[in-house]
Amino acid sequence: MRTEDDRGADPAALKGRLPFRLGTTSYVIPDEILPNVRFLAARVDDIEIVLFESGGLSNLPSAATVGALKGLAREHALTYTIHLPIDIHTGHADLGERRRAVEACRRIAARMAPLEPFAYILHLAGDRRGASPAEDLARWQAQHRDSIQTLLGDLPPRRLCIENLEYPFELVAGIVADLGLGVCTDIGHLVIGGRDVSGHLDRYLAVTRVVHLHGVQDGVDHRAADRLERGLIEALLDRLAAPGPTERVVTLEIFDAEDLQASIRRLAAWRIRRQA
Repeated sequence: MRTEDDRGADPAALKGRLPFRLGTTSYVIPDEILPNVRFLAARVDDIEIVLFESGGLSNLPSAATVGALKGLAREHALTYTIHLPIDIHTGHADLGERRRAVEACRRIAARMAPLEPFAYILHLAGDRRGASPAEDLARWQAQHRDSIQTLLGDLPPRRLCIENLEYPFELVAGIVADLGLGVCTDIGHLVIGGRDVSGHLDRYLAVTRVVHLHGVQDGVDHRAADRLERGLIEALLDRLAAPGPTERVVTLEIFDAEDLQASIRRLAAWRIRRQA
């Protein structure tokens, strides 16, 4: 619920003023990636470029667009995180599907390399939805591991950040640790799955380079951050503000300009209270 102290914050007031890099997605206004970045450049420190490849369709930016994005990054002190397509499956039972997934990631990494991305976000998709991602977990884990080892020929391990999904993150934590990968902690996914946010942070915050922050309302996530319970978001932000060796991006992973402004107001209210 929005309160009086959440109102009136300048949407640009938090850029460069938080103990982490504040980000949001490349689809906040109903337009393509480049117009969104122009709209957001003065408001945030990082923009998550959300990519998809499905049914022969792809929104991979052209080389010219990447050049324009690089220019905007220089002009506005921006960084980029790259969200690899969620409709590819590096652990698929079919070898051809796994190879296509790896090649898609490699193609994207090559195109986006001039941006020197802060991180690449990867979903280790399950064969099915829910708490158990595969009938044969050992096979599923081994195939994800094999695909990622191939990807690490193109990407520095810490820049490849594995995002928590609906299944327990412990099922892929061994892959992350063994290969020296980064973590993307998605708060909305933890909340909607009824998981222990504090416990997850206890285990994985030290290797978390990207946090996805968004609210949940009526069982639907990717809403404004002010839809999270106040105590939860206050505790999270306090933990993210604590000194540590890891620079982080906190991405407001929402897809609507009004939700973005509400989320920024919520973070501004936390900052004001923290400075009081």
